[in-house]
Amino acid sequence: MSDDALRYFFNPSSVAILGASRQIRKFGHTIFKNFVRSGYQGKVYPINPKAKDILGQKAYPSLADVPGPVDLAVIALPAAIVVKAFSDCIDKGVKAVVVISGGFKEAGPEGAQREAELTRLAQESGVRLIGPNCIGVFDPRSQVDTLFLPSYRLKRPTPGDIAFITQSGAFGSAVLDWAAAKNVGISKFISFGNMADVSESELLEFLVKDPQTKCIVAYLEGVRDGLYFLDVARRVTAQKPLVILKGGTTSAGQMATLSHTGSLAGDPALISGIFSQLGIIQAHNVEGLFDAARALAYQPLPKGPRLAIVTNAGGFGVLASDHAEKSGIPLVKLSSETKAALKLVVPPNSSLSNPVDLTGSANEEDYGKVLNIIAQDPCVDMLLVMVLVQTSSIESDVVDVLTEVNEIYSDIPLLACTVGGEYTEATLCMLEDNQIPSFPSPARAITAVRAIWDYAYYRQSLAPKPRRRRKRKCD
Repeated sequence: MSDDALRYFFNPSSVAILGASRQIRKFGHTIFKNFVRSGYQGKVYPINPKAKDILGQKAYPSLADVPGPVDLAVIALPAAIVVKAFSDCIDKGVKAVVVISGGFKEAGPEGAQREAELTRLAQESGVRLIGPNCIGVFDPRSQVDTLFLPSYRLKRPTPGDIAFITQSGAFGSAVLDWAAAKNVGISKFISFGNMADVSESELLEFLVKDPQTKCIVAYLEGVRDGLYFLDVARRVTAQKPLVILKGGTTSAGQMATLSHTGSLAGDPALISGIFSQLGIIQAHNVEGLFDAARALAYQPLPKGPRLAIVTNAGGFGVLASDHAEKSGIPLVKLSSETKAALKLVVPPNSSLSNPVDLTGSANEEDYGKVLNIIAQDPCVDMLLVMVLVQTSSIESDVVDVLTEVNEIYSDIPLLACTVGGEYTEATLCMLEDNQIPSFPSPARAITAVRAIWDYAYYRQSLAPKPRRRRKRKCD
């Protein structure tokens, strides 16, 4: 598969909506409205034999009546007429098609027959097809948006570095809404549904070459071709992080996937083992999926697993230490030279062990001085900064301080954690804006630390390098 084969899904010069409607509750109306009002710069053609115009734009009775070429077609029609609509796309010379409609192999034998015919037509014509039974594609840069959920109900994320593919449209839409609320940007979103043509593996092949994508995350219930997937995943993880949340990890979940997308799920223990061998980071919930992705997309890979924790709240430092030990992440033993330097700048009654507890009297300047010292300790591989922002001594300038440290010591991963309510959420968002992955609990922060080290360790195993020279032996 060439890159050109899939690029029309994300950057078409023209789009036709088959099933565009004047009725605001119809999926075709919402999809057409997305293209008209989102800022998409290409030509958009609504196809509806019963309408002369939709949203003030001329409608066409059929695809054949469209005066110009069409790169991308979106089909939002009853399942019974989708095959005919896809044939019309082939005749028109459309390059790529998204079939939103359900009622295919997930719906029983008759639907499976329809889907088989779609697959045959796609393979014979070379017209690429995403779906059916999906919500399609969203690209925040080109503003291609085939989601049939209104933007006032489901917010769209801003441009970012994380690509997200999902077998479940409903799950994907919920995660998109969550990502927008948490200020997590994405490069591309693809809901691929039943995989009548384009598979999860082909999407991975495309995204690993995409310069806008630094990390790929996926929700999968099953794969179409296991051997092909293994080959592609191995090539992907050699270049970019891949984080997967696997659905159907219980007997009940495996049965549910049959009626959802008509996909078969594999043995959970076997899948976990394979993921580990391939360097795939396995997430266990939505938060873990994007916690790992943000750490991997925003920060460099660490050279080792040793973690230093700096906090102004001793209890959170203790909790982070507990989670680190349970996760197999060692806390670095700071050198006597580092401790001596710290002693000159920390507030009274601070603890110089790791975690370094600056106490509640610490301000943002204290954080800056301490982090500059600790980051220069040759045994520190990763930094976790925990800030209780509710204290009167901490100002919002702490975000600028952490950003500066992040830029100066750009070879050391820096992650942040702050726990609280509305004011804390605002701080988390500001940190995210500055490419510092931030977490609302010690447990989630350490899970991200573990993910970034697991992937770093895998990459090191592919191309062993001499250990970096250290000024002293690290415990």
